[in-house]
Amino acid sequence: MPARYEAEEEMEVKDKIRETLINLLKLKPNEVRDDMKLCDGIGVDSTEMVEFVIVLEKVFGVKLSPKEITKFCSVNEIEKTIQSKLVAAARV
Repeated sequence: MPARYEAEEEMEVKDKIRETLINLLKLKPNEVRDDMKLCDGIGVDSTEMVEFVIVLEKVFGVKLSPKEITKFCSVNEIEKTIQSKLVAAARV
């Protein structure tokens, strides 16, 4: 897969994650940065995190394990996890 395509695909995934977070928490786009901590920086509580994960699973068509979810510290970390699942699914 060409590097340019991978970069574009990565941005699409990040954009969808950001959009989901913004809509769920009713935030302004400038309030969400890729490296911002979800719990400390944005203030995502456990109920919101469950809702967020459910929406992400529907949007991307992936299943996220509890172990993976505990690593969800930032948009960047979420993107890495989802991207790896999408790549693995494409290989099947």
